[in-house]
Amino acid sequence: MAPEHSSGDELARFLRARRTQTSPESAGLTPGPGVRRTPGLRREELATIAGVSIDYYTRIERGKETRPSPAVVDALARALRLDDDEHHHLRVLAARAAQYAPEPPPPPSRTVRPHLKLLLETMRPSPAYIISRSMDLLAWNPGGLALYAGLADWPAPHRNLARYLFLHPTARELFPDWSTQVRACVARLRTEAGTDPDAPDLSHLVGELLLKSPDFAKLWERYEVIGHKKPQKTFHHPQVGILTLSGQSMRLDGTPGQRLGAYTADPGTPDHDAMLLLDMTTPHPDRSRAQHDTKRPPAP
Repeated sequence: MAPEHSSGDELARFLRARRTQTSPESAGLTPGPGVRRTPGLRREELATIAGVSIDYYTRIERGKETRPSPAVVDALARALRLDDDEHHHLRVLAARAAQYAPEPPPPPSRTVRPHLKLLLETMRPSPAYIISRSMDLLAWNPGGLALYAGLADWPAPHRNLARYLFLHPTARELFPDWSTQVRACVARLRTEAGTDPDAPDLSHLVGELLLKSPDFAKLWERYEVIGHKKPQKTFHHPQVGILTLSGQSMRLDGTPGQRLGAYTADPGTPDHDAMLLLDMTTPHPDRSRAQHDTKRPPAP
């Protein structure tokens, strides 16, 4: 079941989430006596700080007003103490609400160009892979697939890193900081879905995880768009033991939102030895089947 959206909904959701998670103290207010029924700021408090009428702000948060001016958007960002990335996200949502197109765009191509697949091979033994904007695993080298223990057991079209983190039983054992990993994962999906919420590839995945994972649903409701990534990631891998790798993710030019993910370790270290062992003991994926199947994934 995919979440439904209409013009202004994402802008309203984001503002509501940020308002309820902004304390009066952080906004420069002194709360009065008594118990507050509203978590975070009240609508009228935020409107006052931002310098807009309560009625106007209420209409924005209810999705009735979809064309706030840039000055209003910036004032709300300052009142909510948004950082640069959150402020940018708010501007994108406001622009999208003002130019809403009811027809959803087609899903982006899952095709990975041959030179990018060759790049993955040249990066061995470093685990590397290419994912779509919805985190579907599209191409990989042996270590890139094996690093996520148990992911190879799923049919190739079903392999998705977000789905793995929340629904695969091995994920919580693989990552000692699982809660940090999933928070960053949801923040990335929130950012993508917030600016293109009707896209079928994103809405299908989000709808599935909302139904199947209470942990995902809780994080999704928070509407965070900033992931808390660490420069290094530790894996408790059932095949090669504990290894800590430096990770890097980057967008690939000329692709429909595809990203390259790669991990490295200093040569001569136990982490590098474990990484090398993982690459050597993992069969190479069957490219004709695993990397080109574009059918909708079945339920796990």
